[in-house]
Amino acid sequence: MQTWITAFLEQFSYIGIFLLMALENVFPPIPSEVILTFSGFMTTYTTLSIPGVIISATMGSVMGAIVLYGIGYYLELEKIEVLVDRWGHILRLKREDIARANVWFDKYGYWTIFLCRMVPLVRSLISVPAGMTKMNVWLFLLFTTLGTLIWNVALVMLGAFLGQSWEEILTFMDMYSTVAYAVIGGGIVIFLILFLRKRGVKS
Repeated sequence: MQTWITAFLEQFSYIGIFLLMALENVFPPIPSEVILTFSGFMTTYTTLSIPGVIISATMGSVMGAIVLYGIGYYLELEKIEVLVDRWGHILRLKREDIARANVWFDKYGYWTIFLCRMVPLVRSLISVPAGMTKMNVWLFLLFTTLGTLIWNVALVMLGAFLGQSWEEILTFMDMYSTVAYAVIGGGIVIFLILFLRKRGVKS
């Protein structure tokens, strides 16, 4: 996939960056770190500029995020609640738990959006619950753009700085992804333990 991405970017430049970053948000297995660092490298031997690459990448990312937000927005909460009523006992979930999750996302969702934009894979998927909870679309776009901009600037600048050695950053990004997933996984486990204990006390 890396070879295809680099060839596509070299052929279509800014438009290619925009399209691949939009697609990366909808189809997370496409690695944004490859797109961004290689695009940064391209600024050292083509007419592409760092500001132009960052703007194209950010616009593409936001466009992809809007698509997933829209998918989440039109997922009917009532149907999810019906599924929980029928199958939730397997995971010890109740309709009330969905409501609590919505309240939590309403309270902390914007900062969650901002931070998750800097975590591979999660940066794409977080748009779906934002849409499902009917998060204010303008604030969603604001925090999405800010988080995405930080991620894009960092990787594009690294690609430009490393030049022909841009691929070296990919090893670091693999380590970063592993640590990020471990932290997120640990947080989920802790949350579930505390949640189940709390429910156990109530019952």
